[in-house]
Parts: sequence; C-alpha cells; structure tokens
Amino acid sequence: MIQSPWTHSSTTKIEEVKMFLRLLPILASTTMFWTTYAQMVTFSVEQGVTLNRKIGRNFEIPPASLTVFMQVSVLVTLPLYDRVLIPFVRSWRRNEYGITSLQRIGVGLILSTLSMVVASTVERKRLKVAHDIQNLGYTTLTLPMSVFYLVPQYVLTGVANALIYIGQLELFYRESPYGMRSFTTGLCLGSFSIGFFFSSALVSSVNGQTKRDGNLGWLANDLNDGHLDYFYLLLGGFSFCSFLLFLIFAKWYIYNHPWKNSRTFDSDSTCATPTPQVQSSDKN
Repeated sequence: MIQSPWTHSSTTKIEEVKMFLRLLPILASTTMFWTTYAQMVTFSVEQGVTLNRKIGRNFEIPPASLTVFMQVSVLVTLPLYDRVLIPFVRSWRRNEYGITSLQRIGVGLILSTLSMVVASTVERKRLKVAHDIQNLGYTTLTLPMSVFYLVPQYVLTGVANALIYIGQLELFYRESPYGMRSFTTGLCLGSFSIGFFFSSALVSSVNGQTKRDGNLGWLANDLNDGHLDYFYLLLGGFSFCSFLLFLIFAKWYIYNHPWKNSRTFDSDSTCATPTPQVQSSDKN
C-alpha cells in the first residue's frame, strides 16, 4: 500500500517549512519601505515640476529624470559597501562576514525613515516659498527654489534601496531551504508589488480622511493647496514602526547557517547558536 505524502512528513520537511516560516515576519516588516519608495517616484516628481529646474540659460531638467539621483546613489553605494565598508568591518570585528543581512536591512530601514523626514522638511520649505509668493500677489508656475533641494531625499532612498534589497535577497537565498530558494527569492521580489499596492490604498485613504468639511486634503491636485509634508511625516511614522517591528523579529530570528563570530542586528546570541543538524527520515 502506497502512503500518501500528505499524511506523512519527514523531520527534514518539517524543519524546511519552519525555516521558510521564520523568514515571513522579516519580509512583512520590510514591505513598508517599498511604499515609501513608491511615493518617492511619484509625489517627488510633482514637487520637481513646481521648482526651478534650469541649468544655464537654455537647459531645463525634466522632472521625471530626477530619479537618476536615486539610481546613481545605488550604483555608488554597492561598490563602496563591498570594497570599503565590508573589508573595514571584517578587520575591525575580526570575522569573515563583517555585516550580516539583518544588520544591512536594519540600517536601510533607518535611512528610509530619515528620507521621509528630509522629504517633509523640504516640502515644508517649498510650501513656505509658495505661500509667500501668493501673499505678495504674484502668480507663477515655477517657484524661486532650486530643484536640487530634492536630491537628499532621493539619495537616502537610493542608499536604503541598495541595503534593503540586496540584504533581503541575500537573507532569503542563504536561509531558505535548498529546494525553495527560487520560490523565496520570488516572494522577496513580490514584496515590491505589495508595497506599491499599499501605497495606492494609503493615498486613497488619506485623501478620503483629509478632504472632509470642505478641505482640499493633504494631497490636493495643486500641491500648494495641500500638505504633502504631513503625508511624508505619516510615511516616516509608518517606516519607524516598521523598523521597530523589524527589531523584534530580528531579535527572535535564529540563523539556519550561523554567521561565524558575528551577531544579528539586535542580539548577541541568535547568530552564535547553530541550528542542530537534522537527520532525514525519508526512506528510499
């Protein structure tokens, strides 16, 4: 009589499922970053439309091209991380890996929160300039404020992207069961769509809640009539809460393949405790 595989699971298969389930909280706590990333490539472009984008007399920067600063920051961060930071930390901490995947993700989440605070500060300054011009009786589509004020928030988001994205892929590939690496890597990439979907839902919700009593809302069609700075602060708050959740999950996480002489983001012991080797009970 052939026994159904659904009625009997080997110890190895059970342990592999546990390995996979331990990764899900880490994935959930990093999804918020992609929500902030989505806003950075949408509302920041709208901000750029209202700012002075001229270089010289005849050239004007297209607002959508401002995301190049984000991509450049990613390209600069990766070689600096691999060739400068990691060798330094290896020699300093005297271990093979230097920085663990969870540590890399944690730093990226901090930078993501900081990028939202910077974006809110820049938008507050932009609104002040716009309101001052309106109070003087002038009407202009372009404010006397350089578009390069937006560069810091793009750079911070780009560096956070490099740390979180690479850290996620490294963690999910290294810590997932061998037969599930393709699936877990795809799941990691799927967190992009979850973050962008939540971004759309959040915009709709904020619009609905802030347009009451005849108000134009935080996200008005004309940014000068809204409060995009409040929305950025809200995203910063969500990002910080996401970071706190990540700290909790990282503290509880035990590496399946311990980093030699290294530590997790929050705990001195999680990395140092290796997972016992499990003997397979499969029968040929």
